[in-house]
Amino acid sequence: MKHRIVVLGAGYAGANAAGRLARRLHRDDVEITLVNGDPEFVERVRMHQLASGQDLRPRPLRDLYAGTGVQVRTARVTAVDVEAKTVDLGGETLAYDTLVYALGSAIADHGVPGVAEHAHNVAGKQAALRLRARLSEVEPGGTVLIVGGGLTGIETATEIAEAHPDLEVAIAARGRVGGWLSDKAQRHLRGALDRLGITVHDHADITRVEAEGAVTGAGEQIRAQVTVWTAGFAVHPIAAATALEVSGSGRIVVDAGMRSVSHPDVYAVGDAALAEGAGGEPLRMSCASANPMAWLAADVIAARLTGRKVPQTTIGYSVQCISLGRRDGIIQRVTADDQVTSTVFTGRTAARIKEMVCASAAWSIAHPTMMMPSRRRHLAATEAAETRLLTRS
Repeated sequence: MKHRIVVLGAGYAGANAAGRLARRLHRDDVEITLVNGDPEFVERVRMHQLASGQDLRPRPLRDLYAGTGVQVRTARVTAVDVEAKTVDLGGETLAYDTLVYALGSAIADHGVPGVAEHAHNVAGKQAALRLRARLSEVEPGGTVLIVGGGLTGIETATEIAEAHPDLEVAIAARGRVGGWLSDKAQRHLRGALDRLGITVHDHADITRVEAEGAVTGAGEQIRAQVTVWTAGFAVHPIAAATALEVSGSGRIVVDAGMRSVSHPDVYAVGDAALAEGAGGEPLRMSCASANPMAWLAADVIAARLTGRKVPQTTIGYSVQCISLGRRDGIIQRVTADDQVTSTVFTGRTAARIKEMVCASAAWSIAHPTMMMPSRRRHLAATEAAETRLLTRS
């Protein structure tokens, strides 16, 4: 009887996990099924580009996994029963022996009134396309407000401002926009925001979103014809409705091998998982975490099914990549536990490095059974590429 592996979600984590499992377990006694609500792989790290008006290359999942042995199912997951070891696909039941849960995340409104009714977001393809359509309707001189001063907010604000120079773009953050970055990176960021004409509202805690803008905790109204909410992400609620052990935020608690601490036949990767990284801190929700989590989970599953030694590694970081439109960027060096260092690359060189990182992530999905790197090889390759680009520039 075949061992049934079911992977839920085909974002960066799920798609990479399925591909690596196909590479490691290309055998007749294993069946791998990848379930995703969208028939295409969506480059989530490029949703700000899609929203600004750029077209992205379509990547149908059935084409990507053709000939790999991975069965692609286009369906919405409505429930998971970890005791019966089944997944509900809207009335149809899919059984598993090993489950890889990678359903990802969506925007978190943090209970702020008006977000659902009045704000756009870039958390997914359809949301980005709706924002794109709305931006095309705004007359010259119209106003756009980005709420959130993190990576997503910065990239969205700069991309829209560059693509729509006739619009007035603003960004608001509870703290300081990009405030976690090193001094050099913050100076470059402020220069880029000024160059693009983006109005910055630091220390503006948005407590309500309205049809014509947003209101801060201090009672200030920031007027905008279009408001884009980028102030955080929340995981899909399905895991919290199961018997799995989850964190207060609904993320599945996993061990060092991405295995559920309560149900050993379930693995979780990407935004859906609460995993410990370098320094003992939880890995943040990001593509930078999702890929190595997927690789590790696939290797651990393959090792256990084939009787090989289970790999042990600690996932860490090397850089934070921020695009500031298509021709500018920031590459912030960080320690393995994600603390910023004084080393920063900026400008066109940084933009090229960021594009290389995004392209390599998409390449790994487009070539699902090619050998994907270990963390050490991945960091070495990134550093080598950075050195080549710096030498040329």
